[in-house]
Amino acid sequence: MKKLALILIIVGAINWGLIGLFQFDLVATLFGGGSQEGAFARVIYTLVGIAGLVSIAFLFDSNER
Repeated sequence: MKKLALILIIVGAINWGLIGLFQFDLVATLFGGGSQEGAFARVIYTLVGIAGLVSIAFLFDSNER
């Protein structure tokens, strides 16, 4: 679960970096036909958001490696 959340967070971070630097939304381009309104793109955005919320618990995890 942690690895999946981390992968989704990385995808989100890369996407936000591309939006910030180049105004290019990679997720929308790949999964929504270039629009943030695409159904599958919205699923990806939702999963990234959930992964971010789940990852808040990692801040308080006492099993640090």
